[in-house]
Amino acid sequence: MTKLAAKIQTVLSSRERGATAVEYGLMVALIAAVIIAGVTLIGTSSGNTFNNVATAI
Repeated sequence: MTKLAAKIQTVLSSRERGATAVEYGLMVALIAAVIIAGVTLIGTSSGNTFNNVATAI
């Protein structure tokens, strides 16, 4: 009976680790999306600034 309980506990703990890995993966994807959006906005803004400076020169 003890061996059965140990196997059940092992299976349940591995599922929790899998769920945690999925959660971390989702967080990393969300952070990457925010970084990409931020870099895109900053790049567009700085590109416009450089164009304005080049036109003024």
